[in-house]
Amino acid sequence: MKSMKGHSDIIDDEGNLFGVINIIDALVVVLALTVLIAGIGLVLMDDGESSSAPTTETTNVTIDLGTQPEYIVSQMSIGDSYSPSGNSDLTVTDIYLAPQGESARVMVRAELSAPYSGETIQYSGSPPRYGRQLELLTETYSAAGTIRDVGGGADLTTTETEVVVRANLSETDARRLSAGQPIRVQGREVATIESVTTYGTDNPDTKTVFLGLTLQSVAYGEQQAFGEAMVRPGASLSLPTEDGLIKGEITRVGATTQRGQPATRDVKLQLSNVSPLLANSISPGMTESFGGETVARVSAVQRQNATIVTRGQDGEIYERTHPINQDVTFTANLSVRETDTGVTFKDQTLQQGRVVTLDLGTVTIKATVISGYR
Repeated sequence: MKSMKGHSDIIDDEGNLFGVINIIDALVVVLALTVLIAGIGLVLMDDGESSSAPTTETTNVTIDLGTQPEYIVSQMSIGDSYSPSGNSDLTVTDIYLAPQGESARVMVRAELSAPYSGETIQYSGSPPRYGRQLELLTETYSAAGTIRDVGGGADLTTTETEVVVRANLSETDARRLSAGQPIRVQGREVATIESVTTYGTDNPDTKTVFLGLTLQSVAYGEQQAFGEAMVRPGASLSLPTEDGLIKGEITRVGATTQRGQPATRDVKLQLSNVSPLLANSISPGMTESFGGETVARVSAVQRQNATIVTRGQDGEIYERTHPINQDVTFTANLSVRETDTGVTFKDQTLQQGRVVTLDLGTVTIKATVISGYR
């Protein structure tokens, strides 16, 4: 009976808890508190999860896709996109083409979108570092390349860069070149020929051509690149034309003409100890000309028997007149360029004793400079 009395102290005969609250109402209050606490816990958990979720950021990269065939290049366009994983996206924002041999070298500018962590984005699991390989897979093509630049704007930094390129071409190919002629890669203009200067060589079938060009080059830091070549003197350059590939060497950067100011000089030249046939083949009025431009014009010509030096039976040295061969001295008006370091002809400095080559149409000669070069 004592146990029953203790129980009645907690719940009375009318079912009230401690004689104050009905037991049913108390259970309802407890259930409501339980639901409220559980709800607060869920809210706090959601807040914790959302605050720890990484944010998504973007950055721009330049990707060198190397040489690509025409059927790949024709499918590429700004806006192409690829998602290597659920939280990483790549979108092409700019495309650059340049020649490399007979193929096209392709650079693309792309925006990368990925979770931000560790002071950089984590594109497909790792940061977009210089030298990293990235893939570009679309419904119509696939390509892969190397990151060459990170950060900056959505467009590639391209510049019109002026250069002079020297190339040895056949006479037929040289005649096909003209100022204003565009250079195209996969139908896109990447350079323009601004000037053409052509000189004869030792071989009458070969011409040395100096091309003044404006290149659409792309910037890598402080350097400019055109295809696989860094734009600097001595670099090799390939230029596709409708009639074939021109392979040359950059001789000057920052201009489309050779060094110095154009001028003319009357230079005295000599051929020594040549056959009468060659001596008589040179006459006043002969010219080296190409495409309407005259490089050299012969004026006065003098001939005399050549002087030779022989050793007699007594061991002495004697100067004799050659019975057949001749020395030819002539004056030629040369198209030269005046530079800070001297006068040049065919991009070579004129000095006493320098041998110059003249293609006079019917004969090609190598003559030694005597005077008139200053």
